[in-house]
Amino acid sequence: MKRMYALITILVVFLGFAFFQEKNANPTNSANGAKEPTLGILQLMTHPSLDAIHDGIIKGLNDSGFHPGKNIKIDYQNAQNDQSNLKTMSTKFANENATASIGITTPSAQALASTIHNNPVILGAITDPVGAGLVKNLKHPGGHITGVANGSPLQKQLNVIKAFMPKLKTLGIIYTSSDPSSTAQAKQFAQLCKKEGIKLKTYTIANSNDLNQVSSQMVTQVQAVYVPNDNTIAAAMDTLVNNANKQNIPVFPSVDFMVKSGGIATYGVDQFQMGVTIGKMTAKILRGENPATTPVKRFQQGKMIVNVKQAKKLHMQIPASIMKEAETKGEVIK
Repeated sequence: MKRMYALITILVVFLGFAFFQEKNANPTNSANGAKEPTLGILQLMTHPSLDAIHDGIIKGLNDSGFHPGKNIKIDYQNAQNDQSNLKTMSTKFANENATASIGITTPSAQALASTIHNNPVILGAITDPVGAGLVKNLKHPGGHITGVANGSPLQKQLNVIKAFMPKLKTLGIIYTSSDPSSTAQAKQFAQLCKKEGIKLKTYTIANSNDLNQVSSQMVTQVQAVYVPNDNTIAAAMDTLVNNANKQNIPVFPSVDFMVKSGGIATYGVDQFQMGVTIGKMTAKILRGENPATTPVKRFQQGKMIVNVKQAKKLHMQIPASIMKEAETKGEVIK
């Protein structure tokens, strides 16, 4: 009888050891035990900045051993800037019991957070996760939500504007009033302008249909325009630039892709690298890391980008220090 008990004990230990080895050897094991996890990615709309974040996420997953179509299923949904689509697509992720879901932009993350309550939700490029009601604490999220916050380097962006226009007195800022991220950045930027003695005039739009009328008025009342990270304006950047060009007013955006669309320059967050960071964090959570104890990461890695073509059009001199940094560490658009 003692020999039988000993054999049973050895067998149990052996099976337990084999299970542990298999679990650690297989990179596709996920938080809920699925061998091929399903990842939902919800993107607010199509435009270059958000597309770059999405591409970066896929790169981050690949770098971490998750290869779409091989050992992970990606359910990518684009809401095309329709709020009703966000809810429908979030419900789709919930119904298919997606192992984890990523929300690119604040409205996307809010839709996921209000719909999915059991599986992890990862924030993708959210400026103010606390103000948006997504987490209570960045260091200790405490629930099923964590991710990457978009820490726009506002002071560096203001420094770029001052370098181009050292005698600047009146600066205009335009953003979408219903966008929590844009609103939060606008408030922070206003405080910086106040410290620098720059008068900041604020203009808001409810949607892209307002942009032509509001920006037409704005460019007659300010010396330059600043645009925070605003998805609605980014998608209609041509309208803003056309109106500003008519008055020879420079536009300083906060995102590199908006400079390419007619802005003068900025020190902007690298959207693709931010996506890579999101992808790598998602991979850890798919392997079982707890969102409740995973701090929200604030991503501020940026680069200088200058639009030489636009500067020539407005007869603006590009400061030598900015040009040198763009040529050596950033990007020059000609």
